Amino acid sequence: MHFCPECTSSLTQRMIGGAERTVCTAKGCRFIHWNNPTPVVAGIVKLGDEYILARNAAWPEYIYSMITGFLEAGEEPDIAIMRETQEELGLIAEEAKFIGHFIHAKRNQLLIAYLVKAHGTITLNEELTDYKLLTRDELEIYNFEPLKLTATIVKQALLQDVI
Repeated sequence: MHFCPECTSSLTQRMIGGAERTVCTAKGCRFIHWNNPTPVVAGIVKLGDEYILARNAAWPEYIYSMITGFLEAGEEPDIAIMRETQEELGLIAEEAKFIGHFIHAKRNQLLIAYLVKAHGTITLNEELTDYKLLTRDELEIYNFEPLKLTATIVKQALLQDVI
């Protein structure tokens, strides 16, 4: 971002609140880009006794992960992951148990993770191209490289005995 979205003046960097922020250079304009993280929901989806990992259409063939998505305005995170489960997998979510929240610094996102129990028949939407069904034991030893954050979330779920 090079120009102020409020007055079109140039922007500069300045220390505000203990961090470097992008601010407008125009007198009287108070624009500050706070660069707040974007909230994202993530779900380890359980179907019967198995867990679903899916591959995004834009990813290499060897990368599988949880279901994720952005919250809609005014939407509760647990409702959002249940909606994403239906949109992306075609499954009806029965419940969403909170696992924890995690920082994805590279994308400036706050991931709010859940275990989602669902039923139905898997029908992938256009965002996904493949999926795997894993037992708890298989999930526990699954190699999530290069998705270290996914591995951290699954490990946390296993430690909490949520899975």
